Amino acid sequence: MPTLTRDALVAWGEAFGRELRAPRVVTLSGDLGAGKTTLVQAICRGFGVSDPVTSPTFALVHEYAGGAAPVYHLDLYRLRDWRDLLQLGWGDIVDAHALVLIEWPDRADGEIPADALRLTLAHVPGHDDVRELAIDG
Repeated sequence: MPTLTRDALVAWGEAFGRELRAPRVVTLSGDLGAGKTTLVQAICRGFGVSDPVTSPTFALVHEYAGGAAPVYHLDLYRLRDWRDLLQLGWGDIVDAHALVLIEWPDRADGEIPADALRLTLAHVPGHDDVRELAIDG
């Protein structure tokens, strides 16, 4: 499990984004303030998104033009339950030839595709500017 400063996390995310190929679903988990949106922004830059990437906390979904495929950035924090996914066009999003980046995937209650790549960020006690990054899948 790598331990990364904010700058190293951003550099890792940009390199990771350059390597990604659509279709791909990537989930990002971690506590509030762990750096999920910062990592999404870096991944998007690496994937070829030139527009500013912002948190879709209230909109729930943002779509961006990526280099080779669209990017969907979802923040599921405000979902009441998994049924709210249907109103977002969930099936169309996860089945699209796109890069799909999902923050707070636990709110989807088992609806995340089994082959999703799962990233988890964790605070490192005593080091406010360092995060542990776990990668599964």
